[in-house]
Amino acid sequence: MDIANGKTVSINYTLTVDGKVADSSEGREPLVYVAGSGQIIPGLDGELVGLKKGDKKHVSVAPGNGYGVRDPKAVQKVPRTALEGQPDIKPGSVLQGSVGEQEFQAVITKVGKDDVEIDLNHPLAGKTLEFDVEVVDVQ
Repeated sequence: MDIANGKTVSINYTLTVDGKVADSSEGREPLVYVAGSGQIIPGLDGELVGLKKGDKKHVSVAPGNGYGVRDPKAVQKVPRTALEGQPDIKPGSVLQGSVGEQEFQAVITKVGKDDVEIDLNHPLAGKTLEFDVEVVDVQ
C-alpha cells in the first residue's frame, strides 16, 4: 500500500542538521503519523507520498517547508525580573511557558544586568533538514 493522504504511516528516521544528528528514532518506536494531516513538517510529509513499506528515501527540506525562516522580530529583550523563579538564567538555557492557551519555548541568548535576550524562533528555524527515512508500515 502506498503512502497517501489519510493513511497511517510508521517510519524510522534520522534527522541531520549542519552535518550533525539532531534527532533519530533509532532505539525507539517508529514515528507514527497520518499522512497529509499536518502532524509532521510539510516538506517531509509531501516527499513520502507514494512510498510503500520497506522503501527508504533521503529527503532534504528547505527552511520554508520545515520550521520556517528565522524571524529577527522573535528575538526580544525582557526584564530580568520577568524570569524570577527560573532556575537557569544563562545563555543557551531553554525557557518554556504559556501566554493564555499559546505555549512557547525560548532560548536565552544573552544575559545582562537588567534584562535578558530571548529567541522565540524554533531552534531549527532557518536550517535545511536532512532526513533519512525508512517506511516501516502503511495502513
